[in-house]
Amino acid sequence: MNLDTNQKVLFLTDIENGLEPILQEATKIRPENMVTIQSYGPVISNLFGDIMRSVVLAIYQANVKEIFVVGIKDKGITSVNSLTQVDSIKDEILKLDDSIQNSMADFLDDTVNEWLTGKENVSENIEKCVDIIRNHPLVPSDVRVRGLIINNKNGKYSKAEVVTN
Repeated sequence: MNLDTNQKVLFLTDIENGLEPILQEATKIRPENMVTIQSYGPVISNLFGDIMRSVVLAIYQANVKEIFVVGIKDKGITSVNSLTQVDSIKDEILKLDDSIQNSMADFLDDTVNEWLTGKENVSENIEKCVDIIRNHPLVPSDVRVRGLIINNKNGKYSKAEVVTN
């Protein structure tokens, strides 16, 4: 992967236990050089939201020169999908969708449902996040941003693969 194993590397990952050893093996980065931001799925839905703020601060405070947006292949998103099917939240989602269409220009997703669930294709989520980070006005052009997919087969994680556009 041609990484400088002595520099700080940021991993934007899913909230999932057991990813660090796989990331270390895939990238050869030592644990002391790993900075991790965890989220429910590697999704950035606002250019100036909390996750993007954390990414920018990590770049400048930890001197991060490389970022990996990490997704898990074959991880079900059923819990989020089932949440959006609950009747009490359906009406609120529809109201918010109307608001988004009429006023919130900085909302990066088309609907609240898409914002909650993300795209079903992990590669699309990762590519979108990589693109957002690469093109953010506060991210220096010399910071390398890449995507990484970790395969999940029967609850066991295996080698990661780099996503390229």
